[in-house]
Order: sequence, then structure tokens, then C-alpha cells
Amino acid sequence: QVQLVESGGGLVQAGGSLRLSCTASGGTFSSYAMGWFRQAPGKEREFVATIGGNGAMTIDADSVKGRFTISRDNAQNTVYLRMNSLKPEDTAVYYCARGSGTYDYNYRFWGQGTQVTVSS
Repeated sequence: QVQLVESGGGLVQAGGSLRLSCTASGGTFSSYAMGWFRQAPGKEREFVATIGGNGAMTIDADSVKGRFTISRDNAQNTVYLRMNSLKPEDTAVYYCARGSGTYDYNYRFWGQGTQVTVSS
């Protein structure tokens, strides 16, 4: 059974940075693309970024392009989301998931989420 555990969320001021981590267990981590999504209160879950199994290909949502960077360390079974220049509108629960593409229905396994709160 695949399990994903996120960490690294917290409270940060606008303009600050955070790095989220997601560690996977079960399955062959390097064989699968991974993604990050987020869900703000009262809003639908939205795509943030995805990365291929070997890390060669990444896709970022327009709303985070140039500010967020997805990366992975296959030796550590971990995918990261580096978030710079954070804005209050980035406040959400952030989820990592195993799958590919920009639609959440293509992702089968999900973490429990980690809260990111950006104060103005």
C-alpha cells in the first residue's frame, strides 16, 4: 500500500518562503510522476505542480510559475515543493499525490495534507 506523508507547512508572512516535503512508502517511487495540489477554504482543489519520475519534466500552474519549484530525491523517496515570494492567496492545504498531469482524477494516492497560511 502506498502512503504519502507531507510536512513543512506553517504560518509565514507574505514574501516569505517555505519548503514542503512529501515522503512516500510502498511501490517504486522513481517509477511514478508526483504532483502537488492545494485547496483553499471554500474553493475547489487546484493543481500546483507535477514532476516526472526521473525529475526531467516539470509542469507548474500559471499562478505559481516563477515562484514555486517542484523537485524530487528518488534516493529519499521524497518530493519537494519550494515556495518563494508567498502571497496571502497561496493560503491552502497542500497535498502531494502520485499520478501525472494536471487533473486530480489522474492521481490515485494522496497524502493527508499540510496547512500553509500566508499572512499579509
